[in-house]
Amino acid sequence: MGEGASKDMAEDCVFCRIVRGELPSQKVWESDKVLAFRDIHPVAPVHVLVIPKEHIAGIEGAREDHASLLGELLLAAQNVAEKEGLKDGYRLVINQGTHGRQTVAHLHLHVLGGRLLGAMG
Repeated sequence: MGEGASKDMAEDCVFCRIVRGELPSQKVWESDKVLAFRDIHPVAPVHVLVIPKEHIAGIEGAREDHASLLGELLLAAQNVAEKEGLKDGYRLVINQGTHGRQTVAHLHLHVLGGRLLGAMG
């Protein structure tokens, strides 16, 4: 993590604490700007969260200068799916806000797979 990275993180954010190594996680994939780890409450056989290491509260908090980072999140999800052997397909989900069922106020992408997934409603 770079020298200025800590100023881009929220002190009490659980995902920022994972990035800083203060909380454990089962890492699946990592780059300088992105971290992927297993969800502690999986809803599918493969359920991995992909997060930016920079604190962004949600997709609504993303700015134009985050465009490259948002692309990196999608490419990281693709790498996770390949690493997890999701050859038959997978779902990518971003929840935003209360009605979107976002439970952690840090932008994160869910990679779901390992079985036939039901319709979304």
